[in-house]
Amino acid sequence: MTDLALTTSVTETAYVLMMYDLIARLMKENRPDVVVITFPTYQYPVAAYRRLSGHNVPMVTIVTDLMSLQKMWFSTSADLCLVPTQHAADLALERGLDAESVHVTGLPVNPALADRPSKAEARAALGWPEDKFTVLVAGSKRVERLDEFAHVLNHAGFDLHLAAVAGGNDELYGKLQAADWHIPVSLYNFVDNMSDMLHAADCVVSKAGGLIVTESLACGLPLLLVQVIPGQETGNAELVTREGAGELVLEPLAFLEALGDWLADGGRLYHERAANARRLGRPEAAFDAVDLIWDVCREGSTQRAARFPISRAKMKELLQSFGNALSLSDSSSP
Repeated sequence: MTDLALTTSVTETAYVLMMYDLIARLMKENRPDVVVITFPTYQYPVAAYRRLSGHNVPMVTIVTDLMSLQKMWFSTSADLCLVPTQHAADLALERGLDAESVHVTGLPVNPALADRPSKAEARAALGWPEDKFTVLVAGSKRVERLDEFAHVLNHAGFDLHLAAVAGGNDELYGKLQAADWHIPVSLYNFVDNMSDMLHAADCVVSKAGGLIVTESLACGLPLLLVQVIPGQETGNAELVTREGAGELVLEPLAFLEALGDWLADGGRLYHERAANARRLGRPEAAFDAVDLIWDVCREGSTQRAARFPISRAKMKELLQSFGNALSLSDSSSP
C-alpha cells in the first residue's frame, strides 16, 4: 500500500507537516553546504524548506536498501541519488529521477574495509587460529535463534574456528559462554572492530540486514543467511542467493547442509561463493560517494530544488494550519 502513488504522496505531505519545524530550525542554525540523507522520510521536509525559504542547498540521497525499495526513496527534488545496485538505479529512473542525478556507487561502508590485510595478519592481530576455516557469526538483539545455529556447528565435526559476536545481546552472549565447546571459539558481546573480524573470517552467518550483507560482500565473504525480515530484507536475501554469493538457511539443519556442501570437494563451492561475493562487493563505495557529493557541493543546487508536488502558497497554508508559522517567519514570499 505504501508504494502506491496516492499513498506515497499523502505520506510525503504528512512527513513534511510533522517534521518541518525541526528541519527548518536545523537548517537555519547550521546553514549547511549540502544535506546528505540516508533515510527516505527526511527528503520531503528538506525539499519543502528549500522551496519555501529559497535556500537551495544541494540535497543528496544515499539509498540504504539494496533491492526492496519503496517509492518514497526516490524524490525528484534530490540533486543526487546514490544507489547500491543497478536494480535500484532502474527503479529510480522508472520513478522519474533524471539519469544524470542517479549513480550506482554501492552502499557506503566503513572505509577500513577497503584496506585488506592478509588473513594471516588479521587473525594474528585478533589471536585467532591461523590455519582453520573461520565462521564469523554476527548477532544482535534483533537476530533470533543464533545460539541454535552455533550449537549445530559445535557438533558437526568440521575442522573450523567459530568467532561469534552477540552484538550487545546479553542473553545470546550468556548462552554462548555457557556452552561446552568442542571446537575453537572466540566469543564477544559488543565489538567496535567488526572490520578487523571481517578481514579475518572466511564466511559470515547473519540475518539479511543491508549493512552486514554489504560489509561482508565488500570483504569478499559469502553469507549464510539465517533470518530475513519480510519486505525490508527480502531483497537483500534475493540479491545474495541470486548472484551465488550465499545461501538462505532458515533452519539449523539446512545451515549444516549448506556449510557441508561448501567445504566438500576441497571447498570448491565455497570458493565459487567467495568469488561471487568479491564480484558484488564495493569496498570503495564511501570514497566514490564522497567524490560525487563534493562535486555537487561545488556546483550548487539545480532547478530540482523547485520540484515539489505542492505549490509554495498551498504548502505555506498547510504548514500554518498545522502550527508551523514560526518556521515560516523568514521564508521567501510566494
